[in-house]
Amino acid sequence: MKKFIILAMATLAFAACKQTAKSGVEDESDDTPKKSVVAYFSATGTTQGVAELLAQAANADLLEIEPEMAYTDADLDWRDSLSRSSVEMKDVTSRPAITTDADAVAAYDTVYVGFPIWWYTAPTIINTFFETVELTDKVVIPFATSGGSGIEKAVEDLRAAYPALTILDGRTLNDITFEDLSQWVEELK
Repeated sequence: MKKFIILAMATLAFAACKQTAKSGVEDESDDTPKKSVVAYFSATGTTQGVAELLAQAANADLLEIEPEMAYTDADLDWRDSLSRSSVEMKDVTSRPAITTDADAVAAYDTVYVGFPIWWYTAPTIINTFFETVELTDKVVIPFATSGGSGIEKAVEDLRAAYPALTILDGRTLNDITFEDLSQWVEELK
């Protein structure tokens, strides 16, 4: 009888430990769902529209990379060498101030980063974002909108500037449908 009681107590203790491990109280599970955020900079609204659609397709949260000082139409005049965007893009050390909180991406595993292509690459405000938030140990997936340039040079430039980060190839997402975005998100998994 004594052996039966000891065996029963050991079985109950084992079951309790197993249940605790399953619930994650003592042990963090690898089955935790991955969280994603779509962070974007949009000066004219084009990239914002794509970012909103991508957030839906990826079941991700949305985060605007907001400049401290909004860009005007005159600031964006690429034909004017003295416009704000032209001056920023000529200076590789330019880091336009943003209002985005430094802890904004802390809870996420995957960070989609969207921007318009300026002078064949990402606007310098994207460097500000990369240097403001902590992207180490996250998967960074760039996406862009463009009047004619691809994203390849922007990705190359970001990888060169931030070699310690995991930056995937990304895509230019002009005139893309929700179905195409959903397929792309699935391919990335």
